Amino acid sequence: ILGTSPDAIDLAEDRDRFKRLLDKLGLRQPQNGIAASPQEAKAIAEQIGYPIVIRPSYVLGGRAMEIVHDAAQLDRYIARLAADLDRPSELVVSEKRPLLIDRYLSDAIEVDVDCLADGKDAFIAGVMEHIEEAGIHSGDSACSLPPHSLPADKIAEIERETKALALALNVGGLMNVQYAIKNGEIYVLEVNPRASRTVPFVAKVIGKPVAKIAARIMAGERLADFVLAPARIRHIAVKEAVFPFARFPGVDTILGPEMRSTGEVMGIDRDHAIAFAKSQLGAGSLLPRGGTVFISVREADKPRILDSVRLLAELGFRVIATSGTQRYLAEQGLKAEKVNKVLEGRPHIVDLIKNGDVQLVFNTTEGVTAINDSRSLRRAALLHKVPYYTTLSGAVAAAQGIKAYLAGDLEVRALQTYF
Repeated sequence: ILGTSPDAIDLAEDRDRFKRLLDKLGLRQPQNGIAASPQEAKAIAEQIGYPIVIRPSYVLGGRAMEIVHDAAQLDRYIARLAADLDRPSELVVSEKRPLLIDRYLSDAIEVDVDCLADGKDAFIAGVMEHIEEAGIHSGDSACSLPPHSLPADKIAEIERETKALALALNVGGLMNVQYAIKNGEIYVLEVNPRASRTVPFVAKVIGKPVAKIAARIMAGERLADFVLAPARIRHIAVKEAVFPFARFPGVDTILGPEMRSTGEVMGIDRDHAIAFAKSQLGAGSLLPRGGTVFISVREADKPRILDSVRLLAELGFRVIATSGTQRYLAEQGLKAEKVNKVLEGRPHIVDLIKNGDVQLVFNTTEGVTAINDSRSLRRAALLHKVPYYTTLSGAVAAAQGIKAYLAGDLEVRALQTYF
């Protein structure tokens, strides 16, 4: 095996060994545990505190991973695993088939880092800030390079921790690390001592043949021989995921920890809002120039959506909202018309979407009941090609992107002109 050794790969994958490594390096990770029975899963969840992120240890790549908000949802999750595998629940969760449980860091910023290393030196190829909050699979999340909102000291600390991990794992070639930042604290979510799907994106943004260099390091060359300097780029790029939802009748479009995208595109410019707008166009989502925006957001997001709603109103958009959101917007001096939820009777929001009366949807939800109640809304938006955003950060970026789109700044340039 070329590059990073099998033992180092195991060290990054094995929960206990990896925890000891992080403790040795003085790095944080979310509270977590390993459950060998359904009863132990409940006990760990109660100890850590809901919500939790849970997945079977024997399933990789985010499949079967779920954010669980209470004990009843945990019971349903284990029952569904048992049904999928056609086994009793005590055999689905056992010493040989444990469940991995982590504290879910709500409203955290997720960061992806790609790094080159040869065991002696390390080079940070790119630090990417996710637009969606932590908890959305990194393959499904839009992200920007360089980060668009992180302070310089946090970026410097992330780079320091990444280099420490690369040298401790004796990485030979590429390594990817995923972090979450909550209340100013940095947490290590996952370390992959290999190339990640973000490498082609990073290489195009910084103008360096990252994969080629990694392959040559794996074959025995030294990182120092490539004389790499930190990229000083004056542009910003946004990676956006492409989803196959329209081809699967009845599927819900809400994003979570299980990866669902089938491709990705990139928007690049010297301005973050314009780069985001380009990424949306590339992914097949045409941001509207006007019309009606529908707003329905969870309680915690209401204060934070205000600036975006105000911006869209100033740009000439008509604002409609469900009762709770409409009442809050009115209290803040923003004009919004009330529209019924599907459960409240007709005419409701799905009727308006089907009639072509809605051009943009901002809908964030929380909890199993709310997610299920708003499923028909997301499905209608998808089928009628109405751009929809199910995370607060995505909605904020969309509003800024529409402003840039209306300003007519979407100039097309060859990638080479950025270097």
